[in-house]
Amino acid sequence: MVHRLEPLVIRHTHRIPSPAGPAGEGDVAARQFDAALMSVGFKLSAELLRHLSGLSEGTVVDTAVRTLATVREMAGDHVRHNVYFVDFPANVPDTFDFWMRCIAEALDDSRTRAGTLEQLRSGVVDLLTLPSYGRYRHTYAEMLAAHDELIAAAGDRMTVLHLGGAPDDEVTALYLALAGSAAPLGEEVLEDLKVLAEHCADGPQPEAIPVRENRAVVNQARLKAGADLLLDTVTDVLRLACALSDGDVTLQEPTRLRGLSRPVRRALMAGLDAVVAAAPAKLADVPAHREAFKRLGERLHPHEYPDRPHAAEVFAVARGEQKARSFDSRVEELLRENDITGAAEVLKGAPGKLFRSLDRLLRTARTEAERDAVVAAAEQAAPAVSGRVVLSVREHLHNRAEESDARRVFVNRLSRAWVDHDDRAPVPPRQRERLVAALDAEIRRRLPDPGRLLVDPDVLDVALPLSGKATAAGLGVLPRGSLSPVDGELLRFFVYWKETEHTTDYDLSALMLGADYETVSWLSYTHLSAVDGEHSGDITEAPDGASEFINLRLGAVRGTFVVPQVNIFSGEGFEEVEESFFGFMLRDGEQQGRPFEPRTVRMKSELRGPGRVALPLAFLRGDDGRWRAKWLHLYLKGTPTSNRVEGNRVSVATLLRGIVEREQLTVRYLTELMAGGGAEVWDGTSIPDGPVTYIGLERPEGLHPDSRVITLGNLRDLVPA
Repeated sequence: MVHRLEPLVIRHTHRIPSPAGPAGEGDVAARQFDAALMSVGFKLSAELLRHLSGLSEGTVVDTAVRTLATVREMAGDHVRHNVYFVDFPANVPDTFDFWMRCIAEALDDSRTRAGTLEQLRSGVVDLLTLPSYGRYRHTYAEMLAAHDELIAAAGDRMTVLHLGGAPDDEVTALYLALAGSAAPLGEEVLEDLKVLAEHCADGPQPEAIPVRENRAVVNQARLKAGADLLLDTVTDVLRLACALSDGDVTLQEPTRLRGLSRPVRRALMAGLDAVVAAAPAKLADVPAHREAFKRLGERLHPHEYPDRPHAAEVFAVARGEQKARSFDSRVEELLRENDITGAAEVLKGAPGKLFRSLDRLLRTARTEAERDAVVAAAEQAAPAVSGRVVLSVREHLHNRAEESDARRVFVNRLSRAWVDHDDRAPVPPRQRERLVAALDAEIRRRLPDPGRLLVDPDVLDVALPLSGKATAAGLGVLPRGSLSPVDGELLRFFVYWKETEHTTDYDLSALMLGADYETVSWLSYTHLSAVDGEHSGDITEAPDGASEFINLRLGAVRGTFVVPQVNIFSGEGFEEVEESFFGFMLRDGEQQGRPFEPRTVRMKSELRGPGRVALPLAFLRGDDGRWRAKWLHLYLKGTPTSNRVEGNRVSVATLLRGIVEREQLTVRYLTELMAGGGAEVWDGTSIPDGPVTYIGLERPEGLHPDSRVITLGNLRDLVPA
C-alpha cells in the first residue's frame, strides 16, 4: 500500500495497517512510540504494542513518524497555537484598559502619533491602526516559557489506536465502506473516497452504491482506469460529467462543464446509450435537468456518434424535440385536479418521492378515505424505500407539531440554516400514528439480529447520521443534533486559521443565553473578561497562522446555553483560507499547561462552509446541573465584513431554540428496535468472552475478534439499506 493512503485509514478507523518489515527487537522503540502518542492524547492498544515490539526498530520508528504526523493533525497539534496575551488565561486585562494602553503606545510611536491624535479628535479610533493591536508581541517559544507543563489527569482524552490488517486489505475495506454507504458523505469524506476509488478501481467493488454522489466519484475513478462504468440512470452520466469538471455532483448548483477528450466522450455516450436502450422510460429524468443536459450535449458532440441513437434521444428531449413527460409533471397534474388518491397511486412507482410527499398529501387530502389511501400506499411502498429516507420521514413525523405557533428549521446541503414560522396545517393524528407504527415496523424488519448487544451509554443520544452533510470532518465530531456529556471544570474553545493570500481576521466569540434564550453576556474581542471566563486576545492577520481561545469556568457560567461562534471580520471565507478549524478542550480545575494541549482536546472540526458566521455546537445546562454539547455544524450568511457576536445575537438565539426544541432520531431509537429492549448498557468493566455487537464512541480493547463493532468512524453502518 502506498504510504499516502495510511493516514486515511488511521483517520477513519483508528487502526494502523499492520506494518510490513523484518522481525526484530522493537520493544523499546514501541514503548517510546506509545509515550509520544500519549502526549497528544492517543495510545497503542495492547495488541498493537505487542505486534510492534516484535518488529525491527527501524520499522517501528518509520511507523511512528508517519502515525504521529497523522494524529497530531487530527487533534490540531500540527500547528503552533500562540496567544495575544502571553500568560492567558491569567492576567487578561479589562477591555477598556487594554484599548487605552494600545492608544497610549500608538501616541508614543512617532510613526503613528499624528494619525492617532487625528482619530482621537474625531471621537472614533480604529483599533486596527494601532501598532500594538492584533499582532503577536512575543514568539511562540516565549509563550511556552510563560506556562507550566500540563499535569496529566484521569479525564484527559486517550484515543486508542488498534492493529489493522494488511495495508491493502485495510484500504480496500475502507473504500468499500465509504463507496457503499447508505448515507451521503460529507465533502471532505467524499474527497477521501475519490482518492481511494482511484487506488481501488481494479479491485473489489461494493455490491451496491446507493448514494448517487458516491457513484459519480467512483465512476470518475473507473473512467480514468479504463474500467466499466456503474450507471443506472441518465442522471448518473450527468453527475459523472460534473465530477470530471470538478463541479457539483449533487446537481444543486450549476457546473460549467469542461471540454472532454474523445475517449471520455465515447465512454459517456456509450453509457447513455446503454441506459436508455435498457429502459426508455428513464428519458423522463431528462426534463428535471434540461439545461444541464443541453450543456452536456454541447460537450459530447452526439452527432459524431450515429451508432448511439438512444443516447441522441437524451439530447432531443433536452432540446424539446422529443417528448418525455416527467414523473413529477404527472403527479402535479393529479394534485391540481385534487385527485389525492390518484397521485398517491402514481407515486407508488417512485417510492422515495412518495415518502417525501407524504406530509403534503396528508395535508391536502379532504376526506378520511383519501388520507387512509395515502397511508396505505406508503405502507405498500415502504419495503422499496431506502432506509435513510424511511428514518428521515420517521423523524419528520415525530417532530410534526400540531400547534400553530411551531417553528420550522431549514438547513440546506451547505449547512446554512434559518428558522421560520410553521404555518402548515397539522398532519392528522390518526394517520400520523399509523405511519409511525408502519415505519417502526419496517426499520425493525431491516435491522440485523445483533446477538448480544452492548451499548456505550454516551452514544445513546448521538443522532443517526442520515447525511454526512450534517457533520464535519475532524476528531470526536458527532452528527448535527447529537447530545454528548461534558465532564470537566474548564471548557476552552479554540479556532485556528491561516490565510491564503489576503489579510484575514477571524474572531472567536461565545454567547451566553438564559433559559428563555435571552442574552446574558458574551466573551469576544470587545469583552475580554467576565466572571465566567476570558478571551485570549484579538489577532487580526494570519499569514503564518493564528489562534484565538476562550476559557470558561463552567461552574461560574451565567445562563443555560453557551454558543461559541467564529465570525469573519474581514478577509477570506472559511472555504478560501489555506486552513481553518475549531475545537474545544476540557480540563480539571487544577490543570494548568499551555493554552493548547492536544490530550485535552475533545473535539476538533474543520471549518468549511459558505457563510460568514460558523456555529459548530452549543452547550446546554440540564435540569440536573450537568452540561451537554448539542452539535450544530451550521453557518449563518452574516455580512461581507465586520461580523460580531453583538450583531447576530437574535438570529443565533432564534436558530438555537429551533434546533434544541427539535428531536432527532438517535442511536437509542435504533438499539431499542434492534434488541427489542434487550440492549445492555455497558460500563466497560467486564469483557465478554464471545462475539458481540458493540456500539460506542470508541472501540474497547479485548473484544472477541468476531464481534461487530460500530463506532463514530463507521456509525453510518447503523443506517439500514
